[in-house]
Amino acid sequence: MAEKDRPGDDVPGDDELLADAAAGDDVPDDDDALVSAGGGTALAERTKDESPRPKKSGRGPIGRIGGFFREVTSELRKVIWPTRKELLTYTGVVIVFVVVMTALVAGLDYGFGKAILWALG
Repeated sequence: MAEKDRPGDDVPGDDELLADAAAGDDVPDDDDALVSAGGGTALAERTKDESPRPKKSGRGPIGRIGGFFREVTSELRKVIWPTRKELLTYTGVVIVFVVVMTALVAGLDYGFGKAILWALG
């Protein structure tokens, strides 16, 4: 079953097209076309000229640290931050959960402590 559109999909409404392609509809008969079995992503075969080469970094340790922080800020821009209302709701849920679990553990500890003192006298 094809997955439905989700927030962040590149192309909304493409699920029907993907389902048709996976089912075998509109598959070109051309030998040069990229066709995959099982509905996966097809990749072209690499020639020796196109083989991936290791990236040579001419940067020193300071350049690598700067690159790290640039990548971190780039990733943080992609984060979907909660609104103030969502943040307060989530915080309230966490606080209530922690209070309930603390009370439960404290109650069990107290009860087991009394039971052990009663049993061992």
